[in-house]
Amino acid sequence: MIRANILKRYKNVSHGFFNKNGGVSKGIYKSLNCGYGSKDLRSNIINNLKIVSNKIGCSKKNLVLLHQIHGNKVFNIRKISKKKLKGDAIITSKKGIALCILTADCAPIFFFDKKINMIGAAHAGWRGAYRGIIKETVKYLKSKGSITDNILAVIGPCIKKNNYEVKIDFYKKFIRKDKQNRNFFIIKNKLIFFDLTAFIKSELLKTGIKRIETIKKDTFYKKNKFFSSRMSKKNNFDDYGRNISVIMIK
Repeated sequence: MIRANILKRYKNVSHGFFNKNGGVSKGIYKSLNCGYGSKDLRSNIINNLKIVSNKIGCSKKNLVLLHQIHGNKVFNIRKISKKKLKGDAIITSKKGIALCILTADCAPIFFFDKKINMIGAAHAGWRGAYRGIIKETVKYLKSKGSITDNILAVIGPCIKKNNYEVKIDFYKKFIRKDKQNRNFFIIKNKLIFFDLTAFIKSELLKTGIKRIETIKKDTFYKKNKFFSSRMSKKNNFDDYGRNISVIMIK
C-alpha cells in the first residue's frame, strides 16, 4: 500500500493506493483483485475487500465502490447505499465512509480539503479526463463549501508516458480540442505516446488547485506489481484484476 506524503500528516485521514499484493485471488488475478467486474471468483473479491477495509480501518460495508463508466458524473455520499452508483467520482464529508476507485492503468485521484474535512476520489482514464471528470469533481467540492486554496490533490499510480502508446486518431482528438494538448504527447520512431499524468495535473492546475502530489509508479511495469490492462493484453490474457485506491475521514 502506497501513501501520499501530503496526506500522511493529517491524522484524521486514512488512505492508500493498493497494488496487487496481499490478497487471496489466484491465477491472472493474483492476489488482491478488488474488481467485481472481473471474472474472478466473487468470494475471492469479497475476501480481498475485507483485507482492504481492515487496512483502511473500516468495515467492508463502508467501502463505497462505483460502477465506473469513464464519464464525468460525480456523487456526494451522505450514507451507505445498497445500490451501486454509476459514475466516476465521489465526495463525502462523513466520517467512516471509505471512497474507493478501481483501476488497471487509469489514474485514481484523491482530493482533501483540510479546512472543512471533505474528501473526494475520482477515476481518470483518458476518456474521463478528456470529458472533464477532474473539473466536475472540483466543481462539486466547491458547491459543498470547499475552496481550491484548501484542496490537496494526489494523482495515484497509473500507466506512464513511456508505455502509453496511442494511435493517430487519439492524438488528433486531443489536438482538435486544444492545440496546447500537444504538450502531452511524445513522438519517437514514428510512435505516439500519451502522458496521462501530465494531462491530469494540467487539468487540476486549471481548477486552481496548487498542492498536487504525483505517485511515480507505472502500473505497466511488472516490478511495481500492479494490475495492468495493457500488460494483460500484451500477455494475451482474456481478463485482468483491478487495483483499489481508498480514502476515508476517520
